[in-house]
Amino acid sequence: MKKLRAVLIQTPLWIYFVISVYPLVWMISYSLKNNDEIFVTNPFGFPTHFRIENYTAAWSQFNIPRYFMNSFIVSSISTLLIIVLALMFSFAIARMRWKFRESVRLYMTIGMFMPLQVIMIPLAILVRDFHLTNTYGALIVPYVAIGLPFSCLIFYGFMKSIPGELEESACMDGANIYRMFIQIIVPVVTPAIATVAIFQFLSNWNEFMLAYILISDEAMKTLPLGLLFFQGQYSTDWGGMGAVMTIASLPMVIIYLFFSEQVENAMTVGSAVKG
Repeated sequence: MKKLRAVLIQTPLWIYFVISVYPLVWMISYSLKNNDEIFVTNPFGFPTHFRIENYTAAWSQFNIPRYFMNSFIVSSISTLLIIVLALMFSFAIARMRWKFRESVRLYMTIGMFMPLQVIMIPLAILVRDFHLTNTYGALIVPYVAIGLPFSCLIFYGFMKSIPGELEESACMDGANIYRMFIQIIVPVVTPAIATVAIFQFLSNWNEFMLAYILISDEAMKTLPLGLLFFQGQYSTDWGGMGAVMTIASLPMVIIYLFFSEQVENAMTVGSAVKG
């Protein structure tokens, strides 16, 4: 009876697992086939012959390494700046007492609901006037501005849950406000930092619309933008397209594997700190 109950409970979970993993498996399988297998002979099965040449051709014949490096530079710098600035801002509004702090917090929160379409034209004009067009700064500055409201909201919630006794103990030990921030607050919110790092890096890595508007130089294109033109020009090489998409997905999978435990901890860190 217990085994039957366990099977009944686990069956929906296994179905959900298969549905969730199948797109990733299909993409990898698709990247190892030729056009005949993809469309005619074997569209849904595993490849009958593993065509590794799809990967070597995608990497060597097109500008994928350059697109990959541009995406990595833009996403890494943007994510680092978002974390640093959001941490300092959240500390100022969550743990310090000063006039207008609630107004400033509300102003930052409103930014989270601002549609990207509304700021496109003013942003393009600003980027042009500051001579940032076709530079890394053309994407890094907007990505940081767009990512700050959501990140501040997460850090603010975590920092508000930290008991004041920690700061009082640090003050009794002679810690100033900078030491308190770096050695007391930042280590406590490490799970939140991991969560923000994953969300913001993936968001910046996949961003397409701003890159399409602000970047026109071939050498400065990011991976999503480069894939668009790759598809239009070489639309018959579907196996190569699958290989490029698999390569583009690898950093996201690796980052999630490294930080998944921290994200799970983020779900319970608030109650843990209070306890």
